[in-house]
Amino acid sequence: MKCIQCGTDNTLKDRTEHLGACKNCQHRFAFEPTQMPAVKVTDPMFAKAIADLSANNSLFYTPKQLLYFLDRRLRSKASMSKAGWIFLYFFVTGFFSLLIGSFLSDILNFSLIPWVAIVVSTLFVYLLYRSSRAVRATTKQRRASAESLIVVGVIILVVGIIISITIESFLFCAFSIVLGMMTIYLGRLQKSRQSEFSQEFLIGQSDLAEWLIRWQNVNGSIAQLLPPPNEQAAPVTISPEISTYSFDRLVVCDTAAIAQLLIANNFHFENNCAILSITGYPQSIFDTTMQMLRRNPALKVYVFHDCSPRGVELIHRLSSSERWFQNSNVVMIDVGLLPKQILAAQGMFIQSSPESAQAAKQLSPEVRDSLSIADVEWLEAGNFVELESFSPQRLIQVLNRGIAGTQELDASGSDGFLLIGDSGYVYSTDSFG
Repeated sequence: MKCIQCGTDNTLKDRTEHLGACKNCQHRFAFEPTQMPAVKVTDPMFAKAIADLSANNSLFYTPKQLLYFLDRRLRSKASMSKAGWIFLYFFVTGFFSLLIGSFLSDILNFSLIPWVAIVVSTLFVYLLYRSSRAVRATTKQRRASAESLIVVGVIILVVGIIISITIESFLFCAFSIVLGMMTIYLGRLQKSRQSEFSQEFLIGQSDLAEWLIRWQNVNGSIAQLLPPPNEQAAPVTISPEISTYSFDRLVVCDTAAIAQLLIANNFHFENNCAILSITGYPQSIFDTTMQMLRRNPALKVYVFHDCSPRGVELIHRLSSSERWFQNSNVVMIDVGLLPKQILAAQGMFIQSSPESAQAAKQLSPEVRDSLSIADVEWLEAGNFVELESFSPQRLIQVLNRGIAGTQELDASGSDGFLLIGDSGYVYSTDSFG
């Protein structure tokens, strides 16, 4: 493992002899991968994850974003490509067919190699099917497994027919056709259902908390890592000159963490907009900010939220709350995340929980009417996607594009935005950025 201080490569023997420090500069290592039973992390890997997530220490990020980012990095190291699955299929089928088939053929004095190949292929198809819906695999990995099922099915179909003609066996031909067609069908089915499958973390939040303590004890605090947002701040006094000013745009988030992230990265300065969360964060300036916003009759509100029951009802809460925009004609743009954006995309980290399923079943009729049947079914299955599963750079890009795409917004739903609901003032888009 290389030392992040001087770049010297230290073997396990070196690290042991120097009591966990670099043999060259004596800088301590935060992690010892050989003592990590499940997921193994090295200092260079952790340092690179911090640098990449923060765009070389230029962007702030939340602890949960770091959790998602590390989980993605760790998972990619154990991924199997489509080419890898096909190679493994040929190797496993060929090896075990010859080994077991030859042994049984010698005993029974009858060639059973083709039949053993069918049995091994069936077991491999089952393995691929399980992999195509594994909760500890990414959508990309599951999709590779599903596509491999299709290719394996074609191989079984073609090779099986050729072998059946060679050995003149109608029964073998029938088995090959049935297994091949079934495998192709399963592959196509699993490929089309990837947005329905949830995913689990390889690492837990407690693991990350322990790693952060280790890292910061050795390397000091991480400047771009945001602390939990303070939602109990006392109101502050803003000068009358500033309070008479207003904003053209407001970004409303469904969590204080995302609002804090945008503010910390100066999104409000660069886009001349106010940023608030539905919980009222930042509490110290919430009331004054709302007074300023209500002075602008041309205000546009950009709604930024998780794809969850609480997220999809955010616009309804804003338009029906006296604290926000009840009985107002303010234009609202739902940037996402929305179920239709998840269903149309690939590679998103979809989670599932009974609590989310229960919350989806309790959505108000007004919110349900704004969603398609497929959207409601996806939510009622307990599925959800968090904004924090994306990097800060990606979230800022998506929100920037959402604002830029509505500079000349009109009732026809220009720039890819679609009018939804009956009020004529709510817009959404089919894609997330």
